[in-house]
Amino acid sequence: MADERFAPRFPADTLDAFALAPVSRTPDKPAVVECDASGTVTAVSYRALARRVDAYAEGLTAGGIGIGDRVVVASHTSASAIAVMLACSRVGAVFVPVDPDIPALRLDAIIETTDAAAVLRPAGAAKPDHGRAPSGTFDADGRITLTGARTPRTRHRRTTVGGDPAYIIFTSGTTGRPKGVVMSHHSALAFYRGTQRFGAVTPDDRVASTSPLAFDVALFDICVTLGTGATLIAVPRAYLSFPRRLLGHLEETGATVVHGVPSLWRPLLRHEPDGVAALGEHLRGILFAGENFPLAELRHLRALLPHLRVVNAFGATETVACSFAEVPDPLPEDAEALSIGRGYPGAEILLLDEAGRPVDEPGVAGEMYIRCPSLFSGYWDDPEATRRVLVPDPLEPRSGQLVYRSGDLAYRDASGELYFCGRADSMVKIRGNRIELGEIERRLTEHPGVTSALVLALDGPDGEAALTAFLVAPGGTVTPAELAERCRRSMPVYMTPKRFLFLDALPLNANGKIDRTALTALATTDTHAHPGREPHDELLRR
Repeated sequence: MADERFAPRFPADTLDAFALAPVSRTPDKPAVVECDASGTVTAVSYRALARRVDAYAEGLTAGGIGIGDRVVVASHTSASAIAVMLACSRVGAVFVPVDPDIPALRLDAIIETTDAAAVLRPAGAAKPDHGRAPSGTFDADGRITLTGARTPRTRHRRTTVGGDPAYIIFTSGTTGRPKGVVMSHHSALAFYRGTQRFGAVTPDDRVASTSPLAFDVALFDICVTLGTGATLIAVPRAYLSFPRRLLGHLEETGATVVHGVPSLWRPLLRHEPDGVAALGEHLRGILFAGENFPLAELRHLRALLPHLRVVNAFGATETVACSFAEVPDPLPEDAEALSIGRGYPGAEILLLDEAGRPVDEPGVAGEMYIRCPSLFSGYWDDPEATRRVLVPDPLEPRSGQLVYRSGDLAYRDASGELYFCGRADSMVKIRGNRIELGEIERRLTEHPGVTSALVLALDGPDGEAALTAFLVAPGGTVTPAELAERCRRSMPVYMTPKRFLFLDALPLNANGKIDRTALTALATTDTHAHPGREPHDELLRR
């Protein structure tokens, strides 16, 4: 008699099962649209994608990779990279995406931290000699080739369950060590299904994904688009720096929805407004995340594309995201900020003050605590950092339920809509005065000539912290004096930055977020200010 412990089971509710569900309904529909090596647009059907997943899964299994193993994949978004991700899900391995141009030392740190079973790159890609795990390649024909000796692993697991890790996204850590956010299949799928209930993507859509594969937003694009039965457009990273080429690609592929950071639109609006307007024949909506959308740019976009649906997605990698909000059309003339909504379908957001008391009054800021089914499992190999943010339910700690302490500050309006107003860790003290840096940034971006602003409290030569504002002001006519006056008119003098540095763009890190470390380095020299506009350095000495 067969041992019942090893009897066949129904497959787990995993990312591959979710993303490939449309294969039975629309096998010949394009699942992924991409560019080949020559730049020619090609399409991969759901049937072809599923076959590639099957082949990759066999290759992983043949290479001894199974449940719980971490597989580092250094690639841009492509049909093959997507198939590798889903094949990892199929065999129970954990997908760990990294940027293909990742610095060798950081890659080594991730490989060592995760005890990776393999490091995979697309066939033909440069393969640095890291020597810390077996290397391999994957090609468009479904072949995975692994080289190098594997460390023998004793297998105790035989079945993947929904609570198992699906992927690990590495973000920057405050200690200098990469911080790995572990997300289970069930948690990721809870968010993706909440997105489907929100209606961000329909089966008829062609969704242009512009985020790096190493950024969780790209995984969201992939899984929600495929799981809905729509078509994913993998926008080549190289196109993002060339407005005309990007617009041409969106036109050629018939994108109906574009997902990306707001700064994606800045060069398009500035250099190719007619091309943006031409997208109106098929583009019906955009979804943005990762940063604020400057209202002047948003109004310009809406003027070029009337009736465009604009959705603001807000949240952290630790919950994939936590809320969606429809941007009103038309945007009210007196609008000063965009709502981030109330929480995605299935999630709830609680605001607490510094004493841990609920904040219910409109207009009063509190820290956001997220109660949702899409909570991450924890930070890889960092239980202390995990305990700081996965905390007992503050309303009923006896329940054992955990919620995510986000560190984000927000307030509600009279209707219950939430508005982000900064980070709890961006609350600083200058000469004993408590300052929320997000408030200063909002005031600066209200200037019609400023498209982006970020403020940091940096130590000066005398060791005393002072405020430095980093700004993007494309017209070149904005002066520190008028910005300082704008701040003085609406805020106490101690909230007026001491220095203003003008940049062509705020630098972004590999995850598409503003790189505060790079800005701190820029502030050590004045050569990065535009000629003729020296850093302003007078106000706080008065």
